[in-house]
Amino acid sequence: MPKRSLRQQILARRRALRHDLWLTSSRMAQQQLVSLDEFTRADCIALYAPVHNETGTSEILEVAISAGKRVLYPAVCGDRMVFRHVTGIECLAEGCFGILEPCSTGHDHQADEPDLIVVPGVAFDLSGHRIGYGKGFYDRFLHHPGRTAHLIGLCHDFQLIDGTIPAEEHDIRMELVVTDQRIIRTADQFFGTRK
Repeated sequence: MPKRSLRQQILARRRALRHDLWLTSSRMAQQQLVSLDEFTRADCIALYAPVHNETGTSEILEVAISAGKRVLYPAVCGDRMVFRHVTGIECLAEGCFGILEPCSTGHDHQADEPDLIVVPGVAFDLSGHRIGYGKGFYDRFLHHPGRTAHLIGLCHDFQLIDGTIPAEEHDIRMELVVTDQRIIRTADQFFGTRK
């Protein structure tokens, strides 16, 4: 199925998700993620603020801050995305596209700083390929030459498809995909040296 059709189909299903089902799925997926060794070992993690029933991240934020980790959230600046340090959910305010973002004060962080980046997506496959929203913000951000972070796709289980997502040469694959029901460690990853 073409990316555009798959994107539309899954977005429609996600937007129709009842709040109680979204809440349960989000909690389970976040519990799976914080149980990972990659999360435990990370000193600095990058999260996202959910929109349109994306899997939540607020519980990951709470666990990370309680464990003394630095936490970064994305902010869109023109045609690029940067990450900024936050100390709690109260540091976020509505920004570009109606998504919560850190305020514009503070240092901008690049993809070579986090040890772990939690990546949103419309769909993922079992090999770690991802369909985003089509604007390329994460693709451009993750192409930083110094990035060594573990990349984890986080989604509801129905967003993880059994088929293969059409991939282009510039697309970056996830090392793991975490859902409310599964943790998938994808094969044949080439991520270089780890921090």
